[in-house]
Amino acid sequence: MHESHIDSTQPKPVLYRALVGELSALIAGERDLIANLANASALIYHSLPELNWAGFYLLKQGELVVGPFQGKPACVRIAIGRGVCGTAAERRETVIVRDVHEFPGHIACDSASNSEIVVPMVKNGELIGVLDLDSPQLARFDEQDREGLEKFVAALLAT
Repeated sequence: MHESHIDSTQPKPVLYRALVGELSALIAGERDLIANLANASALIYHSLPELNWAGFYLLKQGELVVGPFQGKPACVRIAIGRGVCGTAAERRETVIVRDVHEFPGHIACDSASNSEIVVPMVKNGELIGVLDLDSPQLARFDEQDREGLEKFVAALLAT
């Protein structure tokens, strides 16, 4: 079992550097995507404060299908362009939503979620899926989270 030593009280840039380092050590030598996504979702969920869901949706036959995650049961399928996940996938850019209740077409899988960040996973020009984080706190995510999570996804896809 991997023992994480991440101090979630550190400033976000320090926290994300540590998170990427832990991820790299955790997935070193493992090529199975699902195994790596499962460990990555657990690492994020238990390392970042104030999350109520952390996981992945994978692109399958033109739609996003729930993959490994931590949190309450999730919506299984999301159309490209629908909700925060589908919007990030369609645009292939990170979407930060300060208040999900104000996002047109938001898909509410957990009524406790109030803010969200979704990072697309693109490898060799192909969309693989998205990393989705939800928080019960309004405005939980900012540009430091975007930058850190984009580096996290890049490290995850480097395998």
